[in-house]
Amino acid sequence: MRKIYSFVALFIGLQWIALAKTDTVQVHSDAMDKDVPNLIITPSGYSSDASYPSVYLLHGAGGDYTSWARIADLQQYADRYGLIIVCPDAGVTSWYFDSPIDPKMQYETYVAMELVHWVDQHYATKRNPDFRAITGLSMGGHGGLYLGFRHQDVWRAVGSISGGVDIRPFPLNWDIDKRLGSYAECKETWEENTVINMLHLLDGKTLDIIIDCGRHDFFYEANVRLHDKLEDRNIPHDFISRPGVHNAEYWHNSIAYHLMFFNGKFEARK
Repeated sequence: MRKIYSFVALFIGLQWIALAKTDTVQVHSDAMDKDVPNLIITPSGYSSDASYPSVYLLHGAGGDYTSWARIADLQQYADRYGLIIVCPDAGVTSWYFDSPIDPKMQYETYVAMELVHWVDQHYATKRNPDFRAITGLSMGGHGGLYLGFRHQDVWRAVGSISGGVDIRPFPLNWDIDKRLGSYAECKETWEENTVINMLHLLDGKTLDIIIDCGRHDFFYEANVRLHDKLEDRNIPHDFISRPGVHNAEYWHNSIAYHLMFFNGKFEARK
């Protein structure tokens, strides 16, 4: 199902060429049996005869598919780098898991499979994973690495901004127990689904990784531990540590670094 609520376009000859365009689309999830809203931003001059890299931006807990558009000027970045930017909705506190206890929270399948397939079918994307990237903030920072590590055939550049990269210290926060079961009763599930324990999936060659966290963020210590574990395993990555807390001002600044990083990788692969 495709519902596009707003766009601006110009008809030239026999071809539609988009100007600045943000689509709000409803994509049906078979896994959850519901429609899910998403924002999709295309660059000015977008043409269905061309092909563009795509970047998936994931929102944090308490946010939704419009969160990133309120934090940063996504159109500016789509234009600057010639990108298609996709902002999925993932529920208030899905954590981008396929929940083993809640059939309506299957957001790993939705984002990594259903949405990527839908976007590639309806937009002029480069369908090679070398030209797809994913990142996000907070819960979405966990999601960027979680989905990226688990689906290296979908994305080849992955990132996290202020990410909850180790969920274990927070057994009663942000509804994680509603997705995985309680930590006391389902410890193995928690251990298997926290990013910091998933480095065995990495070969140090397939993924380009960027991690960014402010030094006064409550997730900072976990991000440093993740960085250290990546260093110990000789897995190349960019780690950005600078002053900042867990807020929109920090994320507004960080996304500029992530999109520049992704664009550099896309350019190198042309």
